[in-house]
Amino acid sequence: MFGLADCNSFFVSCERVFRPELEKQPVVVLSNNDGCVVALSNEAKKLGIKRGIPFYQLRRQVDEYHLTAFSSNYTLYGDMSSRVMNILGRYTPDIEIYSIDEAFLNFEGFEAHFNLKEYGGEIVSTVRRNTGIPISLGIAPTKTLAKMASVFAKKYTGYRGVCLMDTKEKIDKALKLFPIKDIWGIGRRNSRKLIDDGINTAADFAALPQTQVRRTFSVTGERTWRELHGDSCIDMDMVETDRKQQICTSRSFPTQKYKISELEEFVSSFTSIGVAKLRSQKSCVLSMIVHISTNHFREDDPQYSNSIMMKFPEATSDTLVVTKEALRGLHEIFREGYGYKRAAVIMAEVVPEDMVQGNLFMQSFPHKNRKQLMSVMDKMNKGFVSNGIRLAVQGDALNYLRRDLLSPCYTTDWNNLIKVHS
Repeated sequence: MFGLADCNSFFVSCERVFRPELEKQPVVVLSNNDGCVVALSNEAKKLGIKRGIPFYQLRRQVDEYHLTAFSSNYTLYGDMSSRVMNILGRYTPDIEIYSIDEAFLNFEGFEAHFNLKEYGGEIVSTVRRNTGIPISLGIAPTKTLAKMASVFAKKYTGYRGVCLMDTKEKIDKALKLFPIKDIWGIGRRNSRKLIDDGINTAADFAALPQTQVRRTFSVTGERTWRELHGDSCIDMDMVETDRKQQICTSRSFPTQKYKISELEEFVSSFTSIGVAKLRSQKSCVLSMIVHISTNHFREDDPQYSNSIMMKFPEATSDTLVVTKEALRGLHEIFREGYGYKRAAVIMAEVVPEDMVQGNLFMQSFPHKNRKQLMSVMDKMNKGFVSNGIRLAVQGDALNYLRRDLLSPCYTTDWNNLIKVHS
């Protein structure tokens, strides 16, 4: 048996822990530069607010419905995630963190000693009591079914946070109710194709012949099909979405930038963020894209947009090497006289670090001591202040980003501790 623990409206829940008066109130969390909605409460959804909508379009809701908005506080969210995961780890020796707000729990053999429904209820209540974060827990014979069960646990209050699918009858009923587009492992493109063919639910997909699934959707689709039939074939170390094939860091600037020195700060900062993500998933980059553009909403301004791709002679995760190339590309595409509003750095060709092919005609990089330097940078930035150790060329670019609605870092900054008055 596997469990999938999913934090409910995680970013919003993190804010509500320290602002309990916002319970049952519409709340949204915004993207970088306070641009668009990236997370929202159920109350905000009922107002018709959609993920991705620009915040400036919500002024009426702010005034009429007392909508509360927050800038993204990833320092707070990361720390609260760590606290939740530490508690989950007390209930099984085998836990796999899938994302900042989700984790798989291996309950193999537990059913012989525990009532899994009650055990799951204890997990949910303990996480809520100790962190303030509400979670939904799905328990089933496979990872795919567990993820499905967690959706039911979140959607229907009658489950009280725990949905146990441990019999064929329960599984068959769930498959008939579950939309094909929401099945873990199907993907958007495949779901559209299936819907066009009249396959609308998980039950419809499970009813297809296995040979047809293998022929149409390859090994991954067949694996999902088997999991829906209760055949566990995705182990705890086989989550395929952990390693991203591309990593994009892209943001708009608070104001237009006309000087290349200003763009250098942002491009180098975006590059540093992307390369750090590479190292966190034990990957290297073989090719990279740098993009800059003006504000297309300013039709009265001259418009310009351009991109350039650079290919490395050998895949690398060295911040210094990658940043140097990114800045070289920036200088090639930069044009004077334009007010730039956005930049992006895309790690386009990502490979596992243990599969890097060496170049016969050059000395391999990064050198051993450079790898150690990158490791120290990552540890210090994670343990102290985010982006505290950085290249000089980065300047304070990230501090220029608009975060007017940022909440305090209640759990990681002594100066932001909540004061209790008697």
